[in-house]
Amino acid sequence: MAATYDFPSDLLAGQEELHQVRAELLALLKRLPWSVEPLDGFSDDYGWRKVERPASPGWTADEQAEVEKLRERERELAVFVTCHRFWSEVATPEKVDARMSLKHVRDAEEEGRSS
Repeated sequence: MAATYDFPSDLLAGQEELHQVRAELLALLKRLPWSVEPLDGFSDDYGWRKVERPASPGWTADEQAEVEKLRERERELAVFVTCHRFWSEVATPEKVDARMSLKHVRDAEEEGRSS
């Protein structure tokens, strides 16, 4: 059985927001055109797999700003979570397990509710 950790509430909140920001950024990137700058479409039928891209109108200034805002928040949260004072209290051999546990706290809570 895996060890359980008493994560501080601010660390849990930071990890949860990091999950949310990453999901929001991924969803936004999937909706945006494949190229930031306007580019013609292309097709490569001669590689080991066929690659096709339609013409890209590029991203608007607002779309670029939104992506940058989310990326900046993702960086801030990643630094907050990885540099949190809690990690100095965890024995070195347990840090990887504790970090993985923190990443999956939400999954464990959802699994506990569905049981």
